[in-house]
Amino acid sequence: MAARIDPYAGYNFSVELNGITRAGFRECSGLENSQTAGTYREGTDPYLSPRKIPGLVTYGDITLSRGVTGDSKLWEWRLKAVNGAVERHDISISLHDDLGAAKITWNLFEAWPTSWTGPSFNATADELAIEQITIAYERIKLDVWS
Repeated sequence: MAARIDPYAGYNFSVELNGITRAGFRECSGLENSQTAGTYREGTDPYLSPRKIPGLVTYGDITLSRGVTGDSKLWEWRLKAVNGAVERHDISISLHDDLGAAKITWNLFEAWPTSWTGPSFNATADELAIEQITIAYERIKLDVWS
């Protein structure tokens, strides 16, 4: 009988932005890639339908959410892009097991912030102030640890 393999919990993750910060984030979303399928047909093809040919690979933007603190490094990184000095960094997002060991790491390359969203304020609520930063990246590599 094969050993049972349980999936990892989605709440146990860390994010490291090389050169910027290693921070605790409340949420990370948008890890994705896709590829378009181009069509092509030669006049001598025996079928009346086109071939499907792999096209360019594109990557979605990730969005990171965290509680507002005195650490302004993410804001400063975004401000550089706003001022035309885009600074690219690599990002590692690691999923951990219940003991805290990294089991899967998604490495994002040539990443830079495309937008920043500040917190919403409500004097009648007891919620934390949350900021979000959206980051574009050019490619992804997956590392799986045993």
